[in-house]
Amino acid sequence: MRKTFPESVYNPITLTGAAIALVSFGLILFIMLLEALSPSQKPYMGVIVFVILPVFLILGLILIAFGMLRRSRRLRAGKDIVFKFPQIDFNDKKNRTAFSVFFVGTILLLFFSAFGSYKAYEYTDSDEFCGELCHKIMDPEFTAYQVSPHAKVDCVECHIGPGAGWFVRYKLSGAYQVYATLFNKYPRPIPTPISNLRPAKETCEQCHWPQFFYSRKEVNNTYYLSDETNSRFSLNMLLKIGGGSEETGITSGIHYWHMDIVNKITYIASDSSRQTIPWVRTESKDGNVTVYKSRNFHFKNDTVPNSFVRTMDCIDCHNRPTHIYHNPYDAVNKMMSIGNIDTALSNIKSVSVDALENSYTTKNAGLDSIKIIIKYYYKTKYPDIFAGNSKAIEKSISIIQNIYDKNYFPEMKVNWKGYPDNIGHMYFPGCFRCHDGNHYSTNGKVIRKDCNTCHLIISERDIKGKAESSLNGIQFEHPIDLGSPIDEVTCTDCHQE
Repeated sequence: MRKTFPESVYNPITLTGAAIALVSFGLILFIMLLEALSPSQKPYMGVIVFVILPVFLILGLILIAFGMLRRSRRLRAGKDIVFKFPQIDFNDKKNRTAFSVFFVGTILLLFFSAFGSYKAYEYTDSDEFCGELCHKIMDPEFTAYQVSPHAKVDCVECHIGPGAGWFVRYKLSGAYQVYATLFNKYPRPIPTPISNLRPAKETCEQCHWPQFFYSRKEVNNTYYLSDETNSRFSLNMLLKIGGGSEETGITSGIHYWHMDIVNKITYIASDSSRQTIPWVRTESKDGNVTVYKSRNFHFKNDTVPNSFVRTMDCIDCHNRPTHIYHNPYDAVNKMMSIGNIDTALSNIKSVSVDALENSYTTKNAGLDSIKIIIKYYYKTKYPDIFAGNSKAIEKSISIIQNIYDKNYFPEMKVNWKGYPDNIGHMYFPGCFRCHDGNHYSTNGKVIRKDCNTCHLIISERDIKGKAESSLNGIQFEHPIDLGSPIDEVTCTDCHQE
């Protein structure tokens, strides 16, 4: 039989390498075709096409070269015989049958292998893979994700995004996490924020575009005091979301001033959780630079290391856009306002929050204890309510247990207190990290602490039922006498645990 290639090609190592290279190249073409026909880009697709399969392709090419070199040396040394293919006689029925079975089986194997490989890739791209299979320690984050505003957005869309570069970067940074998981060395709770998170412009702003945020957003809040009658008061406000661009002619509000539309803002945080920000720098489009420093922070010198400077983006305010652990005060307020927790039950706000905030060793212990605590409270303190409103108590207990189930994870030492939410300023510094009235520039400018800077209170109903409203805005009146003017205190002075 006439041979097309040199004799050195015909050896098991070279032929094995050729098979690996051809299969890898075929899979690359197959997946690239799927990618071209897919309506959306898959984050892991580039990893398979440009990282994983090329490794096998290169390995096959190396085996081809190694086999040829080894075969040539053995032939020159007379240590090897001429390689011959086995002869197949198609006149023999057994040979025809064996060849047919082998040929059809190989084609089916290649087809199902390609299909199986793609399905395996799809599974690694799934939320279940991220939240349940390989990252069991992420149960708190996965639970919060499932009831979040981004529950329909795949984990990899935000945490990795498209392309192979960031995938490789994340997996390399996660090498220690694999070790920590296998040997139970991971911290409890998992620390945040993620220091090497991909820039928001490459993830968040693929869906959210600050230049096209225009209107104000109406927010209606209902609160209940922790007193016997669960005193109710409400507050309606307009959030000045803002945004826009010079082309639209609408340029104002929170996003306009903070999201690199009119200013580039950089800052330095003195703590790893970015809750204390003593230094802020703004640079306008015309190059005008203003530096603000906190009066409450001592600076050794005016030199600022560039390694500590961070450029503000979406995540600096929206730091919990998905994995949200709701604090018990707001969660109970919401359930009371929609009637899931009966407001006629005396002190239900207080006893609910206390039951939620107790320390429990396990999730099941917490759920059982909440039921026992609330029942015992009404049985001993309000026996008439316990006897006459048993159904309302049972329903309230079920709702409170559900709040606990989705927001408290004792085994991982996770609850709302360890995960600051920078939107707002009630329970964490949030906006007041910079807008505290204590950040001054050298020429006397100040980052204001004016309530109407970011929102406009348009109506309020106090605990006695007295209502006040105005579309031009009203002065906020705290439901309890603070003993000091409202502009001299911050919410976290009392509400932060």
